[in-house]
Amino acid sequence: NVIAWQDYSPYIGIADSPFIGWDNFVRVFSNPQFLHAVGNTLLITGFQLVFFFPIPIMLALLLNSVVTPALRTSIQSIISLPHFFSWVLVVTIFQQIFGGAGLVNRLLAQAGYTGFDLMTNPDTFLVLVTSQAIWKDAGWGIIIFLAALATVDPAHYEASAMDGAGRWRRMWHITLPAIRPTIILLLILRLGDALTVGFEQLILQRGAVGPGVAEVIDTYVYYQGVVNGDWAFAAAAGLVKGVVSLLLVLGANKLAHVFGEDGVYRKS
Repeated sequence: NVIAWQDYSPYIGIADSPFIGWDNFVRVFSNPQFLHAVGNTLLITGFQLVFFFPIPIMLALLLNSVVTPALRTSIQSIISLPHFFSWVLVVTIFQQIFGGAGLVNRLLAQAGYTGFDLMTNPDTFLVLVTSQAIWKDAGWGIIIFLAALATVDPAHYEASAMDGAGRWRRMWHITLPAIRPTIILLLILRLGDALTVGFEQLILQRGAVGPGVAEVIDTYVYYQGVVNGDWAFAAAAGLVKGVVSLLLVLGANKLAHVFGEDGVYRKS
């Protein structure tokens, strides 16, 4: 935080670096490349919030309907396994399947179609990174929702079934209300992490598709601060990111209170 207000040099240290006030923050907000990185970050976050966040919920609901505990455990273990893969391995697997020399391209070439390369296409990069995130982490995300579903009293389902409620009505009136606090809590935490969309995943693929679509706040700060040695600018950008993330959490938590939920902390 101190570095963000200085013309910092690691060779003379924090104590002797000159204080320059708001100059670094002016540079941050007037830098078109940084603003472009912010735009990419928000685009990826918004897209994944719509198409990634609901998937663990749906998987948890499907798994919860599986009657056999052994089968449910086996499926959960299989779909949770990719979470433990490194992003290097995940990107490599996708490259072997969807790259220019990948499996899909070879199959299409046998059918007379050539030129398929999902890994270097900037137009489909948003779908690509979201698909990778879903494959890697959706299975891991269902654990929390399954734990919330385990707290539902089976007597509620039995009583509603005796009253003539079908499966969909039971899910709408019993299951979803039971996990609503968990959904809201994770949504608040996801919004707080909105400006962090996966540094390692994106920096591994930035060279293939170009910074136009793959440059986000974290990668830009890395290249500007660490690679180019502009430490003060990177610190100021990181501080802005932290403050905005805090405001997003507080705002989302306030909205949760409006809907009668506790959120991250209870309303005093």
